[in-house]
This record gives sequence, C-alpha cells and structure tokens, in this order.
Amino acid sequence: MKLSLFKILLVFFFLAFISCEKKAEKLKPYQAGVVISFDDAYVDEWFYADKVLKKYNWKATFCVCRIDSIGAPQIKKLLELQKEGHEIAGHGYHHYNAVKFVAAHGINEYVKQEIDPMMASMKRFSFNVTSFAYPYGERSDAIDKALTPKYKVIRGRAFCQDVPEKEGCYFRNSKFLYAFDIDDSHIHFSIPYLLELLDDAKKKNKILILCSHKPVKKLTGNYQTRIETLEFLCKYMKLNNLKFYRLSDLDNLETIK
Repeated sequence: MKLSLFKILLVFFFLAFISCEKKAEKLKPYQAGVVISFDDAYVDEWFYADKVLKKYNWKATFCVCRIDSIGAPQIKKLLELQKEGHEIAGHGYHHYNAVKFVAAHGINEYVKQEIDPMMASMKRFSFNVTSFAYPYGERSDAIDKALTPKYKVIRGRAFCQDVPEKEGCYFRNSKFLYAFDIDDSHIHFSIPYLLELLDDAKKKNKILILCSHKPVKKLTGNYQTRIETLEFLCKYMKLNNLKFYRLSDLDNLETIK
C-alpha cells in the first residue's frame, strides 16, 4: 500500500514538473522599449511628425477624439498612419472627463454618449480600435470595469513622483496603464528627467509609456511637444536598442518573473 502511494506521488510530481517546464517555455522576456502616444485630434501635426520620424522606423499610438468632427482629409491621413503600422485608438466621442461625467450622469450614460458612438464611427471609417485613453487622464476602478470588455488596453495619466523608480508610467503586466506627459508645458516634464526615465527603462528592462498632444516645430501654447523632443526620444531608442511599442502591443505581453 505504501509503495503504491509512493508511485502515485512520484507520477504526480513528475507531471507537475513537466507542466511547469512547458509554462516556462511559453514565457518570454519582453524587450525594453517605449510607447509613444498622442491624444486628441491634431491629425495634421501627427502626420507631419510621422514624415519627420519615419527614418527611425518609429511606431506610435494616436488616440483620437471627436472623430465625426474632423474632416475627410484628416480621416484619410489617419487611415494612412494606420496602414503604415501605427495604431489608432479611442479617446472619447466628445472628449468628456470620464470621472466628472459619471459622477453627474452615471456609467451607463457615459458609455451611451462617449463610448458607443465613438466605436460605431471608428468602425465605419475602418479603424481597428482596441485601446482607449481617458481624456484628461482621469479614471476610476468602476469606469475601468465598465470598459474592460470593450478594450484590450486602457490608458490614463501617470502619478508624478519625480523619481523614476516610483513613477507609474511603466508597463506592469496589466491592461490598465498610465502615461507620463511629455508636453513642454507639463509641470514635471524636462529633457533631463525624460532621459532619467529612458535610462531606467533601459537598465531595468522596462517599457516606458509616454503621452503627448500636438507636435510642433516651435512652441506657441500649452499641450504642445517639440518635434526635437520626439527626435531626441527616437534617437535614444535607436542608439540603445529600445523597441517601439503601440498600446495594443502590450496586450497579453508576458515576462519571466
């Protein structure tokens, strides 16, 4: 009886060992890299930035709001960006602040007014939308839960700690993401600090998530990112072998723990 029990246990541990080995084989460490995302509807400026940065073989995610308010030439440019391998993501039909709107009208009304019409129009224009970025970066667990079945990846804005190790703007094996804002007017942005974040991603094999709005040659207002900042970023990535990720690329991304 004891010998029989011993054999059963031996077979059990052998099968468990084989199962663990197979799981380990499936897990692959991801390459350190950066997600560059843009919010709102600055399509002409995004298209220009793509012309400048194409030499770096860059890839970005463009999170579009008010899709039915932009013109046919801009829709054509977005389709071309999508064709080139960039991602077109959702950023709200009206660009409502989700937290404030839900507090006043409820989650069901938010989905009805902000999400469903956006997704219907995106589909009509042939955009394959699987990611969503909250306008103003504000989110809540309840809204995340309501949107979870609709998107593979959901992005907000990062908590700014001024210390790379404490920033929330790195991928953490979750579909809920936070981005660091690289607009020049952002209170925490500077090239030296961006360099710290990039160095931290490179040294610790992380994926840094960034957001921007309107890329420009020369600053004229808020919510603008210098083209030279984007060039600095792309040059750093190429020199340090960092990978360009889109938001949707982070879906089901696995890493060895």
